[in-house]
Amino acid sequence: MRTTGKNHWHTPSKRPQHPKAVYAGLAIAATSAAVFAGWLNSNSEANDAAAIAASIEAAPTVAVEQEQLLANLFTNQPVVITAPTPTTAKTQKPNNVTATSAAPKASEPVATPTTEAAPLLWKTLTVKSGDSFSSLMERAGFSTQAWYEVISLGEATKALTQLRVGDQLKVVQEEQRLAALDFQLNTEDTLQIRRQQDELTVSTRSVPVERRTVSAVGKIENAFYLAAQKAKLPDNIIMELADLFAWDINFALDIRYGDSFSVLYEEKYQNDKKIGVGKILAAEFINKGKTFRTVRYTDAGGKTNYYTPDGRSMRRAFLRSPVHFTRISSRFNPNRLHPIYKTKRPHRGVDYAAPRGTPIMSSGDGVVTFAGTKTDYGKVVIIKHGERYSTLYAHMNRIGKGMRRGKRVKQGQTIGTVGSTGWATGPHLHYEFRVDGAHRNPLTVKLPLAQPIENRYRADFEAHAAPMMAWLDALNQTQVALKD
Repeated sequence: MRTTGKNHWHTPSKRPQHPKAVYAGLAIAATSAAVFAGWLNSNSEANDAAAIAASIEAAPTVAVEQEQLLANLFTNQPVVITAPTPTTAKTQKPNNVTATSAAPKASEPVATPTTEAAPLLWKTLTVKSGDSFSSLMERAGFSTQAWYEVISLGEATKALTQLRVGDQLKVVQEEQRLAALDFQLNTEDTLQIRRQQDELTVSTRSVPVERRTVSAVGKIENAFYLAAQKAKLPDNIIMELADLFAWDINFALDIRYGDSFSVLYEEKYQNDKKIGVGKILAAEFINKGKTFRTVRYTDAGGKTNYYTPDGRSMRRAFLRSPVHFTRISSRFNPNRLHPIYKTKRPHRGVDYAAPRGTPIMSSGDGVVTFAGTKTDYGKVVIIKHGERYSTLYAHMNRIGKGMRRGKRVKQGQTIGTVGSTGWATGPHLHYEFRVDGAHRNPLTVKLPLAQPIENRYRADFEAHAAPMMAWLDALNQTQVALKD
């Protein structure tokens, strides 16, 4: 300490002593800061805009690629390298941007978070024997009001009152109410019911079916069915092919080694997915050196049939075989020795051995004149076809429902099943064919033809058949080339 006068004591100051140049520098810095702050305040809006623009400016592509490539070194997932865009670039808020300046302007839409609707929880209901739409819905837990609300929609939901065993409904349930229902009406159309604003609406969604023509060829070495399978024909096309030529070829007796076939048929697709097969469009069968051909044709009146290339109907007035049999156990023989009585008794028909319960078909259109039991024949049905022809079907296990005197039947209609009633040693069909009351051999009798194509459609038919026959010719040439 030091004294400055009498009885006056002063404590020395602790503030450090600085050169005058330092104080001058600080003064200049303070003045510059004040000027810079004033400039910032006067240009705040411009500064904010520049800062925001700088924040969303895309980073150089090279830097992005380097960052992503480095990231790829530490992950097993592939990284797709793309240059950032203003909508995907990460935005960082600059320090000098205030909350007010970063807020969207009134004219700009404000993004709101979107929520996806929850997926519908579907369950499938299958129609069982004795089910109606109402019982099916109630068993699934719907209220009476729920199914009544659907039926009340009117004609559009009539199909739901005509359900068959095996039909399926897809439904969505909200408590005891119906939220949605789908029912497949046919291959292309689906009935759809939806609840919108607490009311049910009904519509039909259609997905068109595309039909594609495919071909197949085959040569018989063992059996027709095995050859058809080798040609990769679907089972229903195999059966249809056999039925088409059944009036001309007995597939149980006439098939020979070296016989061949060619067929054009349809495959059905929806959204490029195969959903099944359609009909045969044209076919050829060569049996014992003889060629048979047929083509499918629909006339302007909507009638569809199969015809030979010259317009004759492939269909006969009678089927050659009224049952799909395993073998012929006894042929037509006027001098046959009876297997039970051991006496010489004529066999005036053909016995087709087949498993018990195999369906028996009417060989032609006609009227039932007898359906009942006869001692030797067991359960039997007799059908009259016009004025000249009649057929008899015996040893049935069961006579078809509704078969009675006066009942009209169509060719191919099931009239009963194979059995062994009456005098029979095993399950088979005894079949007789009569012309003007006289018995004829069903295997050799000349069958009357069905009506040929009408003259008014002949020109259109020939134009339709020509490319089909050319296609079959091409398939034959291909098969011959492969054989050579």
